[in-house]
Amino acid sequence: MWAKDVSCDPVDPNSATITAALEAAGGWGTSDNFQIDNSLVVLHADASTPMAPFYQASGYTTPDCDTFTMLPLPAGGAIEGQTNYTCDVANNDCHLLIAYPPTHTLYEIYQATSMGSGIVGGCGVLWDLSKTYPDNLRGDQCTSADAAGFPMSAMLPDADEVASGAVTHAIRFALPNPEIRAGVYVHPASHAGGPSGGANMPPYGVRMRLRASYPVSSLPTGAAQVIAKALQKYGMFLSDGGNVPLMVQNDQFTTNKWASLNFDTHMLFGIKPTDFEIVDMGPTITLTYNCVRNP
Repeated sequence: MWAKDVSCDPVDPNSATITAALEAAGGWGTSDNFQIDNSLVVLHADASTPMAPFYQASGYTTPDCDTFTMLPLPAGGAIEGQTNYTCDVANNDCHLLIAYPPTHTLYEIYQATSMGSGIVGGCGVLWDLSKTYPDNLRGDQCTSADAAGFPMSAMLPDADEVASGAVTHAIRFALPNPEIRAGVYVHPASHAGGPSGGANMPPYGVRMRLRASYPVSSLPTGAAQVIAKALQKYGMFLSDGGNVPLMVQNDQFTTNKWASLNFDTHMLFGIKPTDFEIVDMGPTITLTYNCVRNP
């Protein structure tokens, strides 16, 4: 679903109402600037990567969170916003994201930090990279390391992708909780965080598509244009509550660097919610937080 071309998909009947209401409510959380968060890191482990203990923090339980005691931990890796595995979980999201091809597993952990030789974290989720998930992913009302229940890594472009000239998947974005519709979500989300917005606000799981008429060539660099073209073709999914809307990967572990691509966190300033349209989102699902996992 992340790699689906939605450039010709139907527009939701309430698209104009939703984007206008979002703009009127303040637009993007960063003073209505379409700012980019580049703090998330996706690590890549292989068969030679040592396994380390994982300790489940209190307050996070099944069925939302998976039960596991070991994970591959690449030497010299990092947690979201950090240069190593130590993170202030009291004040930061501290996501740890690790792709492990030997078992086709994606490890995604919320509020992770180092503990001895291992990691202690909040909700830890194991995504099966060999599996085709249904429209409600791991199951309705089930969270993940992401508030919407999404696999975060699937929607985070990196500098190497952008340098190749194309991003071929949807992108993750966030809005402030008062600008997300309260009490509901739409598929492919399976959960919502703490939204408190009115009935005309976009719900968790909504897919927004940059209008085909947007003047992509007016953006200042080729890298900015690559991201904008992805937003036109694949769109972006509302995945979390937060103040910085669009998310890409940090470049600590990529060959290409954002600076070498003349791409910074302000590169898409000027793009407004009303420059997007809502892809037909189908029915809303009432939020209960009663997770029922899919087989």
